[in-house]
This record gives sequence, structure tokens and C-alpha cells, in this order.
Amino acid sequence: MRVLVLNCGGSSVKYQLMEMPSEIVLAKGQVERVGRSDARLTHLAVGKPPLTRTFAALSHQEAIEVALSTLLDPKVGAVKEKSDIDAVGHRVVHGGERCIGSVPITPQVMKVLEDYYDLAPLHNPPNVQGIRACQELMPDVPMAAVFDSSLHQTVPPEAYIYAIPYEFYEKYRVRRYGFHGITFRYMTERVAQLMKRPLEDLKIVNLMLGSGTTACAFDRGRSVDVSTGLTPTEGLIQSTRCGDIDPLVITYLMRKEGLSPDQMDQMLNKTSGWQGISGVSSDLREVFAEAAAGNGRAQLAIDAFVYRCRKYVGAYAAAMGGVDAVVVSGGVGERAPQVREKILSGLEFMGIWVDSARNADGHPERRISPPEAKAEVWVIPTNEELVIARDTYNLVVKGLGSDAAS
Repeated sequence: MRVLVLNCGGSSVKYQLMEMPSEIVLAKGQVERVGRSDARLTHLAVGKPPLTRTFAALSHQEAIEVALSTLLDPKVGAVKEKSDIDAVGHRVVHGGERCIGSVPITPQVMKVLEDYYDLAPLHNPPNVQGIRACQELMPDVPMAAVFDSSLHQTVPPEAYIYAIPYEFYEKYRVRRYGFHGITFRYMTERVAQLMKRPLEDLKIVNLMLGSGTTACAFDRGRSVDVSTGLTPTEGLIQSTRCGDIDPLVITYLMRKEGLSPDQMDQMLNKTSGWQGISGVSSDLREVFAEAAAGNGRAQLAIDAFVYRCRKYVGAYAAAMGGVDAVVVSGGVGERAPQVREKILSGLEFMGIWVDSARNADGHPERRISPPEAKAEVWVIPTNEELVIARDTYNLVVKGLGSDAAS
């Protein structure tokens, strides 16, 4: 069975075609700069030459049309006909409390995704656009939605409730939801395999450190706390998102600067984070370069980011009553050994420390703590596409899961 995995962001479409259940990647690629006349496609199929091209893609549908035609191209593609694609699995960010697992896509599910536009304005709209484009281009192909938020539906009420009048939870479902759940599923399942221990026996602190960042406390097979909240903005400092902040800072600045809610939303999500502190860039590599050159604000951005991450590791270990493993993933987490070492330094009293040599070099997936450390520290490159492909296969072929939208 061939499963096409799609991840539609605000200005990008990432895709991967996999043979299931053998989990063989047949082709993968992405379209960047969706919405522009100079969109860029990069594509690679097994046994075929790589392809890069620039074209006009003013919508997600146009981008997906080009991706599909590339998959069908006999020179660079991986299938002969659209009918060779047996199912499509879509990454969807927010399903709230109404989609608590991976589900077949139905009109009812689409309504739920649209209902959560307000809570995930940067993510759910392009997710829906991608689904509708696929439905038009491949109307007879079964499709599944795999949610970034659903893993955290096991978080207990005392951890997800906000201390505001309870009526707003009842009226608008305002609560902590959490994100990066697909990545955390892969990270936790994989580290249990590598440690050769049942997942149900492990207390794991996960750090997903990319442009977006999330920490997760995973206690014996269940997510029990997560740093991101009603939206992906809460928690750790991110590339352009502020993370944890005194809520009255928001109203104070709105009054002082005469900002509208939309302008404030833009500031908190687009011009804050390590970019806002440093004044340099949303790319942490550039912030590090400036810090090395003596830029004090760039160094402050790094120090603040590292401190917030370290604080969450300690908090989640306390919440679980201990920690057996710390798992780091994401672009920053996987490729910045100096960040990992800074975050985990000073935690030896918890049985956590990093072996500098292991941390600096080695296989992308590796343990970076010494053998004598009580808690194991692992770097595990994420594979969201594999999780989505597995769930889609199980839903379509095995009939596992159910339409949990309500």
C-alpha cells in the first residue's frame, strides 16, 4: 500500500510517499514559498535524479498539483498513475478536545478543523486547504488526519486548566492543549526501543527544539504535561514566539503602544522569541554567530532560551517524581551540540549529564550521556512522516481507530 504523507504549512507543502507496511520511502520533497510566483520545489525519488524547479504556486492546490505531477513524472517520479496512491495522511495541528486520535477525514472532521481556526490561525487553515486540494485532485482516495494535539489529551485536568473563571473553559474550551505530539510519539517509542525497556516503565522529558519548541513530560506511556498551551505560543522561548509571559505585559503594551489585538498577536508570534531579544534573526545559527562576535543581546537571547529549557526539564522531572531519560529532537536539538550541553549542564544532582565527546560527534541518533549516568540522554531525529504513514495505514487497511470528532 502506498501512502502519501502531506504536511501543509502556511507557505509550504512537504510530502513523502511511503510503501506500507514495509515503511520504505519511495519519494519525498517540498514546495517552499507557496503563495508566490517564485515557489521552489525540491524532489527526490529512489533511483531517480533529484529535481529542483521554480514555478508559480499562488495556492496550496497549485503546489500540490505540481507535487503530484512530479510524483507521476516517469523521469523523476515514483508512481505511474494517481490511482497508485492508495491513501493520504495529513498532519493537522489542532483538533482540540473533539479529535482525540487519528481519524478518517469526513465532513464532520473538516467542520472541527475549521472550528479551531481561532486557536491555530497559522496552522489549521493551510491544513484544511491541503486536505481540500487533495480531495479535489484525488476524490476517491481515503484520507486520514493525524493530530499534533491529540497525544496530550491524557494530560490531567490539574495540568491543563488555566486559573481564569471556569466559565471560559465551559464556553470556549480555553485550556492547555499542547503540540508537537506526533514528534513526541516517535521520540518516546524510539527511545524505549533503544533503551530496551517498556515505554510503560519510563519517565521521559522530551525537548522538541526547532523553530517551534515544546517540552513534554511523558510518564509511563502517557503525556502528563506539555509546555505549549491553548496555542503553540506558550512555554519555551521559540524563534519568533515569546513563550511564557506575564499576561498583563500584553495589556500594558497594548495600551502604551496603541496596539490592536491582531497587532499584539503578530508581535507575540512573529517578532518575539530569540529574534525579538537578539534583534538579529529567527535563525539560531545566526544568533550564535553574533554572540561569538560579542553581541550582548544575541548572547542574552541564547542564555534566556537555554535557561527556560533547563527550567522545564527540572519542573517535569519533579512532576513525574523522577526521570529515566531526556530526549532531544528538532533542528536545533539535533544539530546544535552546544545548545544541548548548555541546557543539561548543572543537572548532575538529578542524575543527568552529558558526555562532551559523545555530544560533539557521532551518529545522528545516539546516546550522549555516559554509562554511569542515572538518566540516559538521547538525541533522536524525529520522523513525523513515519508516524502519520503508520496511522493512515492502520486506519485504512486494518480499520483501527475511529472518527473521534464530535
